[in-house]
Amino acid sequence: MPAPPRSVLAAGALALSLLVTGCVAGTSTESAGTPAGDQPFEGEVEFWTINLKKNYSDYITGLITEYRKKHPKVTINWVDVPGQESSTKLLAAVASGDVPDAVNITSIELGRFVPSLEPLDSHFGQADLADYHANLVEPLRADGKLYAIPWYNGGAPVAMYRKSLVGKAGFDEKAPPTDYDQALALADKVYSETKVSGMNSIPDVNVLRYHGVELLSADKKKAAFNTPEAEAVLAKFKKSYDARGIAPGAISKDVRNMPQTLENGQLAFQPTANASQLLNVQKNAPDVYKDLAVTEPVRMSTGGYLLLAQQVFVVPKASKQKKAAAEFIKFFTNGANQLAFCKIVPIYPSTVSSTKDPFFTADGGDDAMATARKVIVKGMPKLEYKPLGTGKDAELGELLLEEVRAFLQGSKSAKEALESAEKQWNDALA
Repeated sequence: MPAPPRSVLAAGALALSLLVTGCVAGTSTESAGTPAGDQPFEGEVEFWTINLKKNYSDYITGLITEYRKKHPKVTINWVDVPGQESSTKLLAAVASGDVPDAVNITSIELGRFVPSLEPLDSHFGQADLADYHANLVEPLRADGKLYAIPWYNGGAPVAMYRKSLVGKAGFDEKAPPTDYDQALALADKVYSETKVSGMNSIPDVNVLRYHGVELLSADKKKAAFNTPEAEAVLAKFKKSYDARGIAPGAISKDVRNMPQTLENGQLAFQPTANASQLLNVQKNAPDVYKDLAVTEPVRMSTGGYLLLAQQVFVVPKASKQKKAAAEFIKFFTNGANQLAFCKIVPIYPSTVSSTKDPFFTADGGDDAMATARKVIVKGMPKLEYKPLGTGKDAELGELLLEEVRAFLQGSKSAKEALESAEKQWNDALA
C-alpha cells in the first residue's frame, strides 16, 4: 500500500494535543459560488480551525468552495487560530458575545466551554450521526445532551517491538502482551537477556486508568486514587524499574526527549504508543524501523484502549447561524472528506465509512506503518475517551507524576507518594 504524502508534516504532527504544528494563523473568506436554487439557510458562517492554514490551506479552501457550489447563499469565513491561543481566543469571544459559528476545539477543552455551547441534538439526528463511531460521539455528551461532533484523532494505539531484542526473550509476535503485567515481565526478561531496557512506561494517570483505578470521586471534587490497588500498581512498576526492565530515564520530565528510546537503540519496545511515533523512527532510525514488529497494544481492564483526546467541532450558543454552522460541520466531517484529510496527514477519522477504504485496509506487506494502519482501524471501536473533565487535567496529571518519580527514585514510599498527590489534587480541585 502506498504511503501518503508526508513532506509537509512537522515531526511531531500528532503530539498528545493532536494539533498539527508549525502553522500560521490567518483568515480566508470564500466568494460566491454557482447558484444552486433555493437554500434552507443563508448568511455568513465564521469557521475556526487550529493550526491548519500553512500546510492544509488547499484542502480546506477546496472543501469550502465545493460546499458553496451547493449552498451559494452561505459564505464561509475561515479563521485559523494558533494552537496556543485557541482557548483564550474562544473564551474572549464568548465573553464578548461576538462568537464564531463552527469552532474546532480539542475534546480536552470541551468541559470548560459546555455552558456556552449550543446542544446539537436538534441539528444532528440519528441518521446524521450514523457514520460516526458511537464510542467517539457518546463521550461528547453532557447531561444527556450532545455538545460536539467528532472530527479526527490519533487513532487507536499500537505496540512496537524491536524483533532483534525481544526475540531473545521469547517474544511471539502473534501473541504480544495484552496487559501491563505481561509487558513488565517481558521488559525484565529483555534486560536480563540483552542489557537493553524493555520500556519506559511508568504509572502515570493513564497507566492507573489502564489498571481500572478510579482517579476522581463521582462529583470530580476529590482525588480517589489513594487506594491499596494503586499502591500495588506502583509497587510492581518499582520492581521492574529497579531491575532495569523499565529504563532509568523513564522518570525524565522531558517526555519528548527521553534518554532511552527506540530511536536511539536504548529501548526494546513500547507496549502502547501513538502510531505517529513510527514516523519519527522511520526518519531518524531507519534500521530500527525495519526491525519493528507492530502489534495490538496492551489493553485496559475493560478490554479497550485509552484515547487521550480528539479534535471536535462545536457551535457556540450565541451564534446567529446555528443551523448553517451545523450543516457545514456535517459536510466538513463527512466520511469522504475525512478520508481525504487522512491521506495527506497521519491522522485517523471518526467516521466508519472512511476506515473501509483500501487506504486503510489494503495489504501493505511487512511495512510497519501499513501494519499500524490495520491495527489502528481494528482497534477504533475499542477506543475509550475518558477525560478527567476537571479543566485542570494536565496540571493534575503532572502533580501525580512528580510523586511517582519520587517513589521510583526511592525518596518516598508508594503510600507517601499517593497521599501527597491526593492532597495536591484536592487543593487544586478546591
